Amino acid sequence: MIEVRDLPALNASLNGTAGLLLLLGYGMIRQGKRTAHGWCMGAAVVVSALFLASYLYYHFHTTAVTRFAGTGWVRPVYFTILISHTVLAMVVALWLVPVTLWRAARRRFDRHKAVARWTLPVWLYVSVTGVVIYFMLYHWYAPA
Repeated sequence: MIEVRDLPALNASLNGTAGLLLLLGYGMIRQGKRTAHGWCMGAAVVVSALFLASYLYYHFHTTAVTRFAGTGWVRPVYFTILISHTVLAMVVALWLVPVTLWRAARRRFDRHKAVARWTLPVWLYVSVTGVVIYFMLYHWYAPA
C-alpha cells in the first residue's frame, strides 16, 4: 500500500509517464496513425487526471511542508520553474486540454490541430518541469 509520504514520487512518475505518452502520441499522429494517437493522448489525459487526484490527496492529507533548501543562484531558478509550472498547469488543465479534447471528440480536426499546436508543448513543459521540481525539492536540494 502506498503511504502519503510516498505520493510525491508517485506524482513525479505520473508526470513523467504523461510526458512520454504525449511524445508517443505526437509521433503517432506524425506517422498518420490516428487511432494510436488517440489512445496515447487519451492515456495521457487519464495519467494526468490520476496525477491531479494524487497531488490533491497528498496536499489534503499531509501536514508536512517541504521547503526548498537550495541556496544561491539555484533558488530563483527553482522558483521560476515552480511558478511557470503552476501557472501553465492551470492553463493546460482548465483550458487547453479540454478544448483540444472537445474539438477532437466533435471531429473538428482542423480546429483540434490549431489548438493542439499550443497544447502539446505547454502540456509537455508542465509534465517535464513537474519531474524536475520533484528532483530539485526531494533529491538534489533536499533539506538535511
